[in-house]
Amino acid sequence: MKRIVQLRRREKGGEHFYLVGDLALKTGDYCILEGERGEDYGQVLYEPEFLPADEMDESIGRIIRKVTPEDEKKIAANRKSAEEAFGTCQKKIDEKELPMKLVAVEYSFDRSRMLFYFTAAGRVDFRELVKELAGIFKTRIELRQIGVRDETRMMGGIGICGRPLCCSGFLHNFEPINIRMAKNQRLPLDPDKISGACGRLLCCLKYEDDFYRETGKKMPKEGTAVITPQGEGKVVGLHFLQDKVMVELEDESTLTFSRMEVKIKK
Repeated sequence: MKRIVQLRRREKGGEHFYLVGDLALKTGDYCILEGERGEDYGQVLYEPEFLPADEMDESIGRIIRKVTPEDEKKIAANRKSAEEAFGTCQKKIDEKELPMKLVAVEYSFDRSRMLFYFTAAGRVDFRELVKELAGIFKTRIELRQIGVRDETRMMGGIGICGRPLCCSGFLHNFEPINIRMAKNQRLPLDPDKISGACGRLLCCLKYEDDFYRETGKKMPKEGTAVITPQGEGKVVGLHFLQDKVMVELEDESTLTFSRMEVKIKK
């Protein structure tokens, strides 16, 4: 058995597993890692866990150490340099009129490479841009095209709920979201109300979808003829959280009943 832990490389990079060894780590700690091309750093996303050696990827990296005060100074300096590089890269993009939007710039811990994240509607020929950036910064340059959900995660912000965006906080993996989830929850299908800051369907639609799907199986469908303690009628509304059914009676009055009080008319 080997101890492993999941980390996010730098602040905006991908998520990967690393060998922990005997290091005492907790969620939120920053560590220095064996990178693909030198040393890098990352943040612990979950508590370490054990995994059988035969189930591990042979290419899995290793954590070298927890960050030291000197490491933190270097990381801070790298962040400042990356902010300055953002302006330089944006100027080059404008000069070349490239159809791309620069989102973020990061240095690896040992400054052996710079990563430029961008969004674009399609493929972009950025070969000349890479050559010029390499000449300016004297290091390996990598341009990575990302999607709008990743862009929003990197930028952060406040959602329509008034809380920080899930994707830039605790949500580490994007799960598929579809319009059926909004329909299951009887939400208005107004794009402005069910879309997040990224313009895609809200990630939180996924959180309660299992509950609404399972509860929906127990509820009579809208329009169904039913018998209630107050007489016969038809279902005109469902209250999933309260486990109640709204029924329009034969006298055109509308009353709400517990689901258990309503019987489907045969």
